[in-house]
Order: sequence, then structure tokens, then C-alpha cells
Amino acid sequence: MLRRYYLIRRNLSTWNGWWEKVGPAPSDPTFGITDAFLGDPSPNKINLGVGAYRDDQGKPVVLQCVRDAAAKISGSEFMEYLPIGGSLTLVEECVKASIWGEIRCHTGEKVCWSPSSFWHSHHSIWREAGVPQRTFHYYHPECKGLDFPALMDDVKNAPNRSVFLLHACAHNPTGVDPSEEQWKEISYQFKVRNHFPFFDMAYQGFASGNLDRDAQAIRIFLEDGHLIGCAQSFAKNMGLYGQRVGCLSVLCKDENQAIAVKSQLQQIARPMYSNPPVYGALLVSTILSNPDLKSLWVKEMKGMVDRITRMRTALRENLEKRGSLNWEHITNQIGMFCYSGLTPEQVDQLTRNFHIYMTRDGRISMAGVNTHNVDYLANSIHEVMKSKEEASEEEGKESWLRAGRRPRESDRTGLSISRRSASGVDGDEAELRPGRTGTVQQNGCMKREKTKTKKKKKRWISAHDFMGS
Repeated sequence: MLRRYYLIRRNLSTWNGWWEKVGPAPSDPTFGITDAFLGDPSPNKINLGVGAYRDDQGKPVVLQCVRDAAAKISGSEFMEYLPIGGSLTLVEECVKASIWGEIRCHTGEKVCWSPSSFWHSHHSIWREAGVPQRTFHYYHPECKGLDFPALMDDVKNAPNRSVFLLHACAHNPTGVDPSEEQWKEISYQFKVRNHFPFFDMAYQGFASGNLDRDAQAIRIFLEDGHLIGCAQSFAKNMGLYGQRVGCLSVLCKDENQAIAVKSQLQQIARPMYSNPPVYGALLVSTILSNPDLKSLWVKEMKGMVDRITRMRTALRENLEKRGSLNWEHITNQIGMFCYSGLTPEQVDQLTRNFHIYMTRDGRISMAGVNTHNVDYLANSIHEVMKSKEEASEEEGKESWLRAGRRPRESDRTGLSISRRSASGVDGDEAELRPGRTGTVQQNGCMKREKTKTKKKKKRWISAHDFMGS
């Protein structure tokens, strides 16, 4: 009996090693910031990491239109499974909001081109789906605006029938969008190359406060006759972060193709989540289909946008009154985020010395800025920038002294953004990339013109290369 017990215990013990080779996964770069913020006891701490709206007291907001919609559906007896394709009412209302017909689709080359400045989850989604990725130029770090000439070069040089992931409005993380004319040029070149545009529309109404204006890019592509895809979300513009409500819409050339593609989408959804949750779908469809609730939603959304716009202005003014370089890009950018231009080292210094938390690429969630912390935030950024500028200037002096001469005023090194023209491009110190000059074009970035410098061979940066850098 004892021997049998020993053998059983021995056999059971062999199962204890199931997880020995499982190591910890890397923490999420955004939610890891929130964890660190919550563990910080400082009364001055500020969380500028997660893109979730806060009021001027720093508190989460439940919109009144959502409360009213919740009251309307509180007695609902429908708690059955939704169809695999989701709520038909929600789908119809989403289509109206994004200004087009029915759910349809398009098939193209199985490679996705994403902006070089990206929301990291996009790359994770395509990677886990087994879709090869490339990046196209988007953000110009010198002028902190759109690098439109480089973007157009990439669109023209990409293989015909490529799939491009585009942000319909309020680009995350940069807050930089093409102008209407630039969208028209992009659409035209997509038509020439027969590319497929797939739009991520997570911020409709949150960029300008106007639903129609924020759907402008999609309308332009539709008017030009493109087949397009759109991933639509109501997390931001309705404050339904925990409900995860959205709609995938794709456009095909005819009804038969639409039926076939819809069946394929349903087959993909079946083993993933099978049927979408009903409650969030009921909330959104109730708001969108009720004229009074929709009008209230638009009004409340405009209020959120206006508060963020005021905070952009306040942050810029507080920085510039301290003599802290040129911060025009804060008010030029739109949406929830500001791509500040802070380096990872400066972000670390802000966290370490001032208890200010943001992603290491310098992205600031403007929703976390309010009238109570904007002065402290501006002063902290100014101190970090000043220490960097002073260190750079001192390094420049030492280099000249080592060379046996005194530095002149024109030799001061400072930050590259310290002497900037009104257009946002550095003056006579602007360094030109091969094949470019400093001529200013729309959105404050440089036009691409040929120079005598030899143009380097272009290398497409893969998502793996970019994420590992």
C-alpha cells in the first residue's frame, strides 16, 4: 500500500514541470505605464500614457447620451446571441456614420504597408495574422509634421495592388493628418497604382468635433471609385473603452462578391469570439438611431474636443513663455495625442524627476492635461529641455576649446529646434537629406527636390526592424 502511494506521488510529481520553461512576457508599453503610475505615491504625478479621456479634474467621464441610452435599454429582454456578423442595426448606423453602402470586401496582395510612426498594436495584429509588413514614410521629426513628399514617393514605389493602412483622422501617435488636397493626391496615386486603402477610424469626431469633416478622407476615396476597408471604433468618441464596440466594413464591386466575403469574415470570427457582445452594440445603435441622443452625443463630443484644444494652447503658451524653444507643433497637431519631440532619455528624466508618465516615443495623451497640472507639466518639460540644451552647448564649447579657439555665437550647438523659421523648418542650419532641399511645402515640411548629393538606395524598413529599434 505504501509502495503504491509512493508510485502515485512520484507519477504526480512529474507534472509539476509544465511551466518551468515559460518565461515572463514583455509588459505592454502603454498599460505598463499605468501600472507604474498607480504605484507612484507622489501627489504631483501625471499619467499621459493611456489614450482615455479625462475631465478637467482628471476624472473618467461617462457621457450623458450613454447614460440615457443605458436607461432606454435597461428593460431589454433581448440577451440572446447576436449573429456572427453582429447587430444589423449597429452595422447600418455605422455605415451611415462613415458615409457609405453595405458591408463588402476586396482582396489584394497579402502585404500591409503601415505608417513609419505607428500605433504598436497595428503591427501586432498583422504579425499575429501572419501578414508580412512594410512601412511607409509619414512623420517628419524635424518639422514635426507630415513628410508628404516621402510618403508620396513610397506610395509610387510600392508594388502595384499593395494594401496600405491609413488613419482616417487624428493619426495615432503623431496627431498629424494630411490636408484635404493631400488626401486627394494620395487617392489619385492609389488609383494609378491600384492600391487598396484600409482605414483605421478610431477617432471620428474626436479630431475636429465634426463627424463629417473627420470622415473626409474616406469620402474622397469613395468619390474616386476606390474599393476600401474601414475598421471603426466607438471607444474614444463615445467613451466606451470597456465595451470594445466597433464595426468592420469592406467595399466590393458587386453583391455576389460581398456575400462571399461576408461569409469568409464570419468564418474567421467563429473560432475567435463567435458572437460579439450585445450590450455595447445596443448602446451605440440606440444613440446613433435616436436623433435626440445622437445630437446630444455630437454636442458632448465637441465639448471633449474643445477642452483638449484649450489644453494644447495652454501647454504651448506655458512652454513658450518660459523661453523654451518653439512649440508650434502642439497646436498644429490634432486629436487626443501630441507627438512632443521628447527623446526617450528625456521621457525617462520626466518620469524619474517629475513623476510624469508617457510612452518613451514622447507621445503625450492630451486628455491627461488639465488646468490644474498644465503649469507643472510645462515647467517640468522646460527643465528637461533646458538641461539638454545646456549640456549640448557646453559640449560645443569644450570641443572648440580643445581645438584651440573660442566658440562664436554662431557656433552654439543647442537643440536642432532652437532656431526655427516661422514655417517650422530650421533656418540656415537645416540639414538636408540626400535628394532633398529645405523648401517649405504645405504642413510645414520640406519639399523633395533633387540636389547634387548622391541619393542613397532606399531600404524598406520591416515592422520587425522598426519595432526592435
